[in-house]
Amino acid sequence: MSHPLFSPFQLRSVAFPNRIGVSPMCQYSSQDGFATDWHLVHLGARAQGGAGLVILEASAVTPEGRISSGDLGIWKDAHIPALERIAGFIHSQGARAGIQLAHAGRKGSMTSPFTGERLLLPAEGGWQPVAPSPLAFSPTYAVPQPLDQAGIDATIEAFRQAAHRALAAGFDFVEIHAAHGYLLHQFLSPLANRRTDAYGGSFENRTRLVLEVVDAVRAEWPAHLPLLVRISATDWAEGGWNIEESVQLAHLFRSHGVDLVDVSSGGQVPNAQIPVAPGFQVEFAARIRREAAIPTAAVGLITDPAQANAVVAQGYADLVFLARGLLRDPYWPLHAAAALGQSVSWPVQYLRVAPRHSPARTPVTRPEQA
Repeated sequence: MSHPLFSPFQLRSVAFPNRIGVSPMCQYSSQDGFATDWHLVHLGARAQGGAGLVILEASAVTPEGRISSGDLGIWKDAHIPALERIAGFIHSQGARAGIQLAHAGRKGSMTSPFTGERLLLPAEGGWQPVAPSPLAFSPTYAVPQPLDQAGIDATIEAFRQAAHRALAAGFDFVEIHAAHGYLLHQFLSPLANRRTDAYGGSFENRTRLVLEVVDAVRAEWPAHLPLLVRISATDWAEGGWNIEESVQLAHLFRSHGVDLVDVSSGGQVPNAQIPVAPGFQVEFAARIRREAAIPTAAVGLITDPAQANAVVAQGYADLVFLARGLLRDPYWPLHAAAALGQSVSWPVQYLRVAPRHSPARTPVTRPEQA
């Protein structure tokens, strides 16, 4: 029996073997932005586990664009070899590899969550965060320096250069991070953006920077490879960014060469009232897919195989991205297939414990991209 969750999906020249994606998840395990063996094993295990696409965590396009000093980076060419090694292993398992290009904005210069999430001291290498306006995320965060035009131009260029490095590292797609209260989302939301210039005020002005970043990345990224953008569909707070604006932005994304919108929510303000429940963000992905006529990925407490399959089967989204479920079980896709009675390939090394009649997974190199 064939289930939609395990059907292939095509974006431009890239064919994803199924609809299950590993959502970008910060590991806070880098030094100076370099990927480590932790990243290789962590991401490689999820590729072994049968995910159709694996997205590396938020990777800072500048050193000041990091959330913490432990963030992954893609701001210099020296980062490429370690990233290339990871992308190559993901490909060897038959999955497609992507990387999320990010800038933390006012949420930067913090310690990792493992050490209490406080501001980095100057002696610890702390830096001055930047943002659209001098509004701190919360009293425990730094008051950011507003970006001037030169800073905005440099940020756009940093995203472009990061896309160039992502291609050199062998990734099949890139995702621009414009969600969760980070820099591009800060420009979108009136809760963080109080500017009175061309980048603030109206919807057109608040969306200007993310569209300029999209244009810069799309111009650098080959036409035959997909470009994704992650957004927060709503701030879950009065006066903030909302789903109606998200639909309108997704319309614009389509005309600017974006291939899929990864639909999350929240992260802009610390006191948001979020009605967390299984699949609580799926309807946002469904509405954007329906009204903006653009493919979407759904995220957010999607944990059950039947639930994930229904998201695709009922047309709510084209892909399902998992985070916590894949942290708990790197082999969630293989186990989901077994639960649904779906025959999928297993790594040849693991066939002795696979369900009967499971085909062997043929090791592959980087997929061809016409």
